[in-house]
Amino acid sequence: RRLFKGDWAAGLMHLFIFWGFLTLFVGTTVLAIHHYIMSFLTGAPYLIFSIAMEAAGLILLTGVIWALIRRYLQRFPRLERRVEDAVVPLWLLVMVLSGFMVEGARLSAFQPEWGVWSFAGWWVRGLFSPAAGEAVYPSLWWAHTLVSLGFIAVIPFTKLFHILGAPAAIYVQGAVTPIPLTMGEGSIQPDLRDAVFFDGCMRCGRCFSVCPSAGAGEPFSPRDFVQAMRRKLWQEYSKIGDIRFMNRAEPYFFDDVFWYCTTCRACLEVCPVYGAAFEAVTKERAAIVEDGAAVPALLSQTLEKLFKYQNPWESSKRKRGAWADGMDVTDLTKKGAEADLCYFVGCTTSFDDTAQRIARSFTRVLQMTGVNFGILGKKEPCCGDIARRVGELGLFEEQREGCLDLFDQLGITEVVTSSPHCFHTFKNEYPDAPFRARHYSLVLKELLDQGRLSFKKAIPATVTYHDPCYLGRHNRIFDEPREIIRAIPGIRLKEMTHHHADSLCCGGGGGRMWQDLQGEVKMSAVRIREAEATGAEILITACPLCLIMLEDARKAVGLKPPFRIMDLNELVLEAISNAECGTRSAELRTQSAKGKA
Repeated sequence: RRLFKGDWAAGLMHLFIFWGFLTLFVGTTVLAIHHYIMSFLTGAPYLIFSIAMEAAGLILLTGVIWALIRRYLQRFPRLERRVEDAVVPLWLLVMVLSGFMVEGARLSAFQPEWGVWSFAGWWVRGLFSPAAGEAVYPSLWWAHTLVSLGFIAVIPFTKLFHILGAPAAIYVQGAVTPIPLTMGEGSIQPDLRDAVFFDGCMRCGRCFSVCPSAGAGEPFSPRDFVQAMRRKLWQEYSKIGDIRFMNRAEPYFFDDVFWYCTTCRACLEVCPVYGAAFEAVTKERAAIVEDGAAVPALLSQTLEKLFKYQNPWESSKRKRGAWADGMDVTDLTKKGAEADLCYFVGCTTSFDDTAQRIARSFTRVLQMTGVNFGILGKKEPCCGDIARRVGELGLFEEQREGCLDLFDQLGITEVVTSSPHCFHTFKNEYPDAPFRARHYSLVLKELLDQGRLSFKKAIPATVTYHDPCYLGRHNRIFDEPREIIRAIPGIRLKEMTHHHADSLCCGGGGGRMWQDLQGEVKMSAVRIREAEATGAEILITACPLCLIMLEDARKAVGLKPPFRIMDLNELVLEAISNAECGTRSAELRTQSAKGKA
């Protein structure tokens, strides 16, 4: 099923090769049983058997030729063209063609009455006279046998190992507890799942074709990273080194390009063996951070700020709740303060002028819909997302414990976040957390379903929606934001070319916001052009990092009003009641633009 996703031609080609080869393998085994153990292939069963074997051979031949055409004539960009990539299909080609030659020589030499049932061999028999067929048949048989058995023998020593490694990799991803390959402690040690995934990778390039970093002309490629990690494991843990004899001399050096990874999960979305390259990237980052060397200077400064001030933006904790000045919001850290819902604003939404639009709009929506909520003000900690993505696992553990302690002290059981990154961290990386975390889009959808959120003002506009990676691909929240958008009167939602699980990353995740990374083009610029191509007047998103990146891209590419970038909360606020609400939303945006609290 995964092979057909996004490239049906590749799926069908692989289907031909797999089932053609497997059928011939099973057929040869059946023939051996018939010849050496028990004779049963006679009469009609043998004729059916002959037809099936000929058909399997032609299917395999079609698949192999198709594979060669795709790689060397059509030259798909995601397909590499190494020596191994030519040797493997050509070996298969020789194997299947020699099989037809053997059958043709046999039919020419013995002239059986049923020979026409072996239709492909019957066509080939014309190449041999009966005498020539009888003379060359033994030599052809041995040549074909050696080619076929040799092919099977080299499977573990070439990229063909994915025949065994792929199903094993799929199995161990969910069925095997991580088993460190060394006796060292810590979660950054390579484990059995990593090793099986790395060896199961067949360099198909699907991850490369969807990787936003590779697409932007940056030096990172998940395929190259996985292959480098495979070679590293073999060279470090095997006494004989890498057993892949056609590329064992290749170094595993990959410099520091893994810092370019956005951890967007697009690679896992298309990987046929369900391998999470971005998780391996995080482990490698953790090893680098633990070692204390080769950490980018800007990122190192960010981590210091995170440690000292609980945020990557400001050298102060006191300004964290300043965005809410004058909005009459309950501070849950004050004595006697209580609320049904804790609004966890997050670092970026609290400090960045553009992202503060989210906090103000969402706060206004909650107030207008009568939700009893509060914030943590200047005492709000960092959830640990940034530290986790860049591999600073020790700092992440500290921040997680700090959050859990504060929530426990205040009796917080319901949390809503501005950022999909905070939501993902709370939901998936706080094991046995005594609270429920939701992204604000889920709260808005709940209010809509309850009838507490209704839209009285029509907004006659064409809009498009950008799926944030950590909301969409990581947590499968695709429909709720769209249902909210479609509920607004006058709105026409038009999808971009890449949407839902196929969405393009804005380039702000994976700690990239706090690094100086350059490519041929900005990921956000690619995305903004795709949004412009829909003819939409408004690009909507639901993530502070996406809002910042896309807003910057809009200015960089020179897109001017009426095209604008809005957070989902801003759109909701504009349509929630009457014109007064729309005016208030505009005021909030104006305040944010001026950097006012």
